[in-house]
Amino acid sequence: MAILDTLRNAWTTKSIRNKIIFTLLMLLIFRVGAHIPVPFIDRDALQQMFQGEGTATMMMFLNTFSGGALKNFSVFALSIIPYVTSSIIMNLLTVVIPALGRLAKEGDDGRRKITQYTRYGTVILGFVQGMGFTVGMMRGFLTVPQGALMIPTYVLIALVLTAGTAFLMWLGEQITEKGVGNGISLIIFAGIVAGIPDVVKNLVPDVFSGVIAWYQAILLLVIGTVLIAGVVFVQEGQRKIPVQYAKRVVGRKVYGGQSTHIPLKVNQAGVIPLIFGFSIINFPMIIGSWFPQGGRASEFIGTWLTMSAKLEAIPFLLFFAFLIVFFTYFYTGITFNPVDVADNLKKHGGFIPGIRPGRPTSDYLSKILTRVTLAGGVFLAAIALLPILIQVVTNIENAQIGGTSLLIVVSVALDTMKQLESQLLQRNYSGFIK
Repeated sequence: MAILDTLRNAWTTKSIRNKIIFTLLMLLIFRVGAHIPVPFIDRDALQQMFQGEGTATMMMFLNTFSGGALKNFSVFALSIIPYVTSSIIMNLLTVVIPALGRLAKEGDDGRRKITQYTRYGTVILGFVQGMGFTVGMMRGFLTVPQGALMIPTYVLIALVLTAGTAFLMWLGEQITEKGVGNGISLIIFAGIVAGIPDVVKNLVPDVFSGVIAWYQAILLLVIGTVLIAGVVFVQEGQRKIPVQYAKRVVGRKVYGGQSTHIPLKVNQAGVIPLIFGFSIINFPMIIGSWFPQGGRASEFIGTWLTMSAKLEAIPFLLFFAFLIVFFTYFYTGITFNPVDVADNLKKHGGFIPGIRPGRPTSDYLSKILTRVTLAGGVFLAAIALLPILIQVVTNIENAQIGGTSLLIVVSVALDTMKQLESQLLQRNYSGFIK
């Protein structure tokens, strides 16, 4: 009921209502563009490939993010993935390269320069990824006129895909600036939600025709409901470290003395470890698609290096889970530095009760963070392996409940609602701010 009250109050506020309408219009443009085709592609044959068995998991992963645009190979087929990858690379470089690290700490001017570098990286990665998809994956679906040169055709398609990604990047920035929520996240959110009707369309006929038993469908629905509740619980879960500030006398005024806490989220890394993990484990599958079907290399990759419910795939699945846990620790270490937090507490007269300031505080935070991050990493690994687990439990192939997609949808929905609540709260208190 609190969510409905927030939406109702936001809609009755003119300024926020205009932002919501602007956001919806931008998302509508995204959905229209997802159906504008790229030239020289046989989309019927491409859709048959997606409907067949053995489709690469990374292809389905990217198709989900693009809202079906990759399946149709539209101008938005690459979705916003090149921008996300470029942003991740820039975040890593700010830690590795001191010059970028100093630039990130220079305030708005530094952040604007880093944003500009991210845009350049998006265009470069979009073109490289567009060429890779066109030459490596879509070469068999080209309908080039007889006598036409292939290389200019590849370049043209890659440029169209790059332009689509650049337009989506601009669209997301406009939503962030003039709308509600994070624009890039909302575009991914809209792409995932747009695929729900297709899931229902595929499952319902199978239930009525008897291909899927009614108890299997109910079990699938129960798993989905429990999963949503679990994702919300973990996403909102945090370990609160109590902090006490000592009283300071400056002139005739007394500062400090209040109590607060440091929130350590269970899933501090978000969905980034999943993206890294999928990128690595799907590399062999993409390479395998370049080999002749039925050959030894293709058969080996399809048996041992693929995500499936087969016994032969268990070592590969365990390796995938290990990668996710590793990247969870890696990215959490980048985004949260216990040494910096301890130094900031010491500078401002803050301390954790029972822990001495300085090095003991940073060691204590590192110990707590290690335990909390382990729970987050195991949670993300379970989310990634969820489709396989559902297939084993329900015996339904292609159940299409993606844990990664569900995690993104719930996370974006929660963040957007929190932003709406903060804007409403700011408006209610605006009369006291002069």
